[in-house]
Amino acid sequence: MEFTVDKYENYSIAKLNQEKVDSTVSPELKSEFMNLAQDGVKSLIVDMANVKYVDSSGLSALLVGNRSFGETGVFVLYNVTDHVMKLISISQLDKVMTIVAGQEEAADAVLMAEINKGQGAAE
Repeated sequence: MEFTVDKYENYSIAKLNQEKVDSTVSPELKSEFMNLAQDGVKSLIVDMANVKYVDSSGLSALLVGNRSFGETGVFVLYNVTDHVMKLISISQLDKVMTIVAGQEEAADAVLMAEINKGQGAAE
């Protein structure tokens, strides 16, 4: 699976350099998400610009990512293509995952999640 990760102070950005996220690559993607969470990454932003197709196993991998980072931070998708967004919407995953247009909005989503989690801890 073609996958790159850039680490920043408050989050990491994973770029999927894969046109299809299907049953041939989704097990490895799930493992990558879990490894990043175990390595201490609190929030993960995923650049989906190169992904043209996602099947049910690919959607499952994205859900694993969403769960892996939900406790410590946030899991954000951005640059989601229209076709992939349609599949995400049909499966109603857009109701449980954070999906934004660009990298700046994704970074803002991480900041907002940190603020909200901080307020929850203070109460």
